Amino acid sequence: MSGGALFIAVFLACVVEAVEALTIVLAAGTSRDWRSAITGVVAGVVVLALIVAALGPAVTAIPLGALRLVVGGLLLIFGLQWLRKAILRASSLKALHDEDAIYAAELAAAQAAPAGRRGMVADWYSFTLSFKGVVLEGLEVAFIALTFGANQQNIPLAAIAALAAVLVVTIAGVAVRAPLARVPENTMKFVVGIMLTSFGIFWGAEGAGAVWPGADAALLVIVPAVALFALALVALLRRVTAGPATTDSTVGGAVA
Repeated sequence: MSGGALFIAVFLACVVEAVEALTIVLAAGTSRDWRSAITGVVAGVVVLALIVAALGPAVTAIPLGALRLVVGGLLLIFGLQWLRKAILRASSLKALHDEDAIYAAELAAAQAAPAGRRGMVADWYSFTLSFKGVVLEGLEVAFIALTFGANQQNIPLAAIAALAAVLVVTIAGVAVRAPLARVPENTMKFVVGIMLTSFGIFWGAEGAGAVWPGADAALLVIVPAVALFALALVALLRRVTAGPATTDSTVGGAVA
């Protein structure tokens, strides 16, 4: 797997998580108190930094074969979950992921919540909502960066890709002060689901002792094969689609 492919894979996956965290923080800050929301973001980033500092050396200390087996299994779990939802959305059996609708739901919930001060935090609800959003989505960003980077023995490049994704989304969010509804997130989730599933198959098999023909070049076959299978499922499920899809939004938490 080349450095460019590693960067793109981590960047795309982290952009999706960063957009979801941004939506939660914007709802908390816009409807309640920006200072409390930003304090929650800072606290969340500090917690994430401590977790990464603790897990990073532990991950790199695991033998590469065992690491690929474990990470391959975990990526399959995450990847298949993402891909299942992406397939259902593409086949109209599940509503498309709508950041505007999610933002509106978060905003309404925040406005309805009672005000409350705790210690130096003026609005506890804004603080906890932002903190939870940053930590939950940030853990997935950290997991993606650490696992991809450790497997390719290039954690610095994976970390740069993750930070670049977060920075791009943050700058865009600050500039428009609105959820990034124009980001083709449903398509990105489909692509990321395919990538995570493909890498999970590849690394899991390698960790179990399998030898892929052509080594990393086997991904050039695995990724299109998974994509074609997913698209075939979409085409099949579209034939049995019945009834309107439900709104895909989660209030006060992460959205997959």
